[in-house]
Amino acid sequence: MSDNFIWYELMTTDVEAAKAFYGAVVGWTLSEGGKPGMPYTVVSAGERGVGGIMALSAEALAGGARPAWMGYIGVGDTDATAKRIADAGGHILRAPADIPDVGRFAVVADPGGAAFMLLTPLPRDEVPPPAEPGTPGTFGWNELYAGNGEEAAFAFYSQQFGWATDDLMDMGAMGKYRLFSIDGVQCGGMMDKPADVPAGAWAFYINVDGIDAVVASIDANGGKVLMGPHEVPGGRWIIQGTDPQGAHFAVVSPRR
Repeated sequence: MSDNFIWYELMTTDVEAAKAFYGAVVGWTLSEGGKPGMPYTVVSAGERGVGGIMALSAEALAGGARPAWMGYIGVGDTDATAKRIADAGGHILRAPADIPDVGRFAVVADPGGAAFMLLTPLPRDEVPPPAEPGTPGTFGWNELYAGNGEEAAFAFYSQQFGWATDDLMDMGAMGKYRLFSIDGVQCGGMMDKPADVPAGAWAFYINVDGIDAVVASIDANGGKVLMGPHEVPGGRWIIQGTDPQGAHFAVVSPRR
């Protein structure tokens, strides 16, 4: 089985403000799921947990970290996968370590500089089936701005995780947009990093029901819309923006 994004996490400078913003804009249900001394907010679409929110540490801030969303790719062996990534020209940003009662994780980056996380979850008796595509509040699209070009990036990710190309769209001066699938399900795209994006990065799109209503909610709750609304092939609508703490996020909807 190919490896897929299984969890998304916001590291931020103001957890309470972030909870209020995303609760209003996306409609997530929020619950506390941390351990003593390590607060953690789980965000859910209905009863399905899809991600979490936690505070950036003083150490991370001193090292230059800024509010951002990160994605976890589920793998069978975090240690072996991290080593393989480093051997292929990527980087281990945080060595593999255990998260009590959750699993083993690492923070890594691809050869183009885009960071993501690995997670080997602890075994669970029951694993819920995937949500229906487009379910509001779930993450519906994973988009890479490749710091080393989409062709090299795809070669890396396909080698590491078995991802497949679905289509290669010509965007003219912006290069190619590569649609990729995981286990036969189309779930993201890759493109060359635009000039105004400072480094290779992943962007994650949250499913919502209606773009215009979300735009109004972002404006009303202190966020900023940076791009869109924009209709994409297939008839869906997207916007990209920043939350009040500056973290980049995006949403996708089947209707305006």
